[in-house]
Amino acid sequence: SDVYKRQTLGRVRELILAAERTRLPITRLIDRYVGYYTPLVLAVAAFVWFFTDDWSRVVAVLVVSCPCAIILATPTAMVAALSAGARLGILVKDVADLEAMARVDAVIFDKTGTLTSGQLGVARLAPAAGVTPSELVAVAAGAERFSNHPAARAIVRLAEETGMAVAEPADTHEEPGRGVRARLGTDEVLAGRAEWLRAHRIAEAALEQAETEQAADFSVIHIARAGRYLGWIGLQDEIRPEATPAIEELRAQGIRRVAMVTGDRPAAAARVAQAIGCAEFQAACLPAGKVEFVEAVRRARYRVAFIGDGVNDAPALAAADIGIAMGAAGSDVAIHSATIALMNNGLRRI
Repeated sequence: SDVYKRQTLGRVRELILAAERTRLPITRLIDRYVGYYTPLVLAVAAFVWFFTDDWSRVVAVLVVSCPCAIILATPTAMVAALSAGARLGILVKDVADLEAMARVDAVIFDKTGTLTSGQLGVARLAPAAGVTPSELVAVAAGAERFSNHPAARAIVRLAEETGMAVAEPADTHEEPGRGVRARLGTDEVLAGRAEWLRAHRIAEAALEQAETEQAADFSVIHIARAGRYLGWIGLQDEIRPEATPAIEELRAQGIRRVAMVTGDRPAAAARVAQAIGCAEFQAACLPAGKVEFVEAVRRARYRVAFIGDGVNDAPALAAADIGIAMGAAGSDVAIHSATIALMNNGLRRI
């Protein structure tokens, strides 16, 4: 843990130092024209001395022409802002991005791990006929053992808490936003979205029967082994208590459009959106779908900030005008894909 802390603090230190070396657009503009401005000021000073022969007037011209406010105040304000942000756990990679945040008028949130706690828990087990709940969990946990997705962690945690022996998977392959394919013994196991299982020729009749209103309020993982459908596992996570106040504050500060995107089913997404007061949401979004939604909002002439966890949402973070990664401590992916990194999960920091 000490090594982990040193690595994290080292990344934070490097990020702050790199940000302090960046410059605001107005500073870069001055650097571009200083080659013309300085000779012009000196020529005007020489012109005044030639016609007045009064050195006090020449000095006055030089003093008035020096842009002290920009040269002195801008770097001071920049360092003060970066330092204040760092104390709050807000790391800005380029000070120009901090300035750009003032022009943002649309904010798009990812749901899982951002508006919700991300600590999914198994809320329902729905095994198919002839399958026991313990078999369903054991197979799912074996396939998901090496995945870092919150749903996978919840299933593995349930198996460990109930004393099940989690099998060692082989040939594990994970498709972001779709599911995991792994081999347990001689059998191929699939764990993921219903359409992903259909694409692998799992019996559609069993899947259609499983996709009933009973599963509407859950994030659902469907399980199949050796071509046989085993059932589904329903998961839920808690909405962060600061989600609603954070959205209200954003609207009060002039944010004209607030939306939520998620890979969850529409019913589960609607439940969260209604609870936090977010009228606009997109459900069943793959990572590419989140990018498309961000680009669509940008085409509508909004300046967009996307807030996500920085791992599954890296493409959307990079596609937005401003990408804000929450809970970025220890995550290289979050720090590199986002323009601003929050080292904690405090939505009020936004």
